[in-house]
Amino acid sequence: MQGDSRKVEQLVTGREVSDGAGVRLLRVLSQSLQKRLDPFLMLDEFRSDNPDDYIAGFPSHPHRGFETVTYMLDGRMRHRDNAGNEGLLGPGGMQWMTAGRGIVHSEIPEQQNGLMHGFQLWINLPATDKMTEPGYRDIQAADIPSWQDADGNTLKLLAGRFYGRRGAIERPVTEPLYLDIALRPGNELWLPLPEGHHAFLYLYQGVTQAADSVMRERQLAVLGHDGAGVKLRNGSEESRLLVLAAKPLNEPIVQWGPFVMNTRQEIEQAMEDYSEGRF
Repeated sequence: MQGDSRKVEQLVTGREVSDGAGVRLLRVLSQSLQKRLDPFLMLDEFRSDNPDDYIAGFPSHPHRGFETVTYMLDGRMRHRDNAGNEGLLGPGGMQWMTAGRGIVHSEIPEQQNGLMHGFQLWINLPATDKMTEPGYRDIQAADIPSWQDADGNTLKLLAGRFYGRRGAIERPVTEPLYLDIALRPGNELWLPLPEGHHAFLYLYQGVTQAADSVMRERQLAVLGHDGAGVKLRNGSEESRLLVLAAKPLNEPIVQWGPFVMNTRQEIEQAMEDYSEGRF
C-alpha cells in the first residue's frame, strides 16, 4: 500500500579521489554527510576498464569501529586479513566485514584487464559494539536474494528485510536495508521505507525520477524524513540504483582515516594500538 513519497532533500554529485595504492574512485558519500545520513559513513564507486586505475588495489591497512560492505558488479577482488580470513569476491558477490576493535586487511584485484566495477559502503557501529571481535563474511551472488516483480523490475536484497524477504545480512541495531534495483524503461516503482530511518538513493546507470526530482547517472539523492517510502519513475532506458536506509545511532562521530570512534581519546588509543601491533 502506497503513502506519501519522501522528497529528495539534496542531490549530490561525487568527486573523484585516489585511495589505497592509487585506485581511482568516485566518493559519493563523504564526511560532510555523515551526520545527516547516520549510520552511513561513506560510499565509494569504483568503475574502470583501465587496469592502471585499479590494479594496485588496497594493500594491508587497518580499520576500527565500523563495518565495511564491498559489493562487486564486475571483476574479482581477493580479501585477506590478519584474523586468518581469505575470500575471493566475484561478480554479484558481497563481502561484509566488521572491523570492531581492529582488523588489518588487504583487497587486491585478481585480474590484469577488463572492467572492475563495484561499491564500498561504510556503516557505523554503536558505541557498545565498537570494540567487538572482528568478523568477516564472503557472500556469493547466488546467496543474495534476487527476484523480478510483476512489472519486470529486478531487485536484489543485500541486507535487511523487504516485502517479507530477508537479505543476506541483518543487523539488529542499525537495521540496514540495502537494495540493488534495475528499473525497466518507463516503469514506476514504490519502495516502502522504515519510519525514522535515514535513507538515500544512488543512481549508477540511466536517468530516473525520485518523487519530484530527476536523478542523473552517478548522483546520490538524500531523502527527506517525511513519507512512507519513495516513488520512482523511470525514463526511456533501463536504470540501476542502490537504495539504502538504516536506523540512526545519534551518537558522536569522530573519524581519523580508517578509524571511526566516539571521542578523540578513542581515536588516539586506536592509533597507539595499531602502531604497537595490538590489532
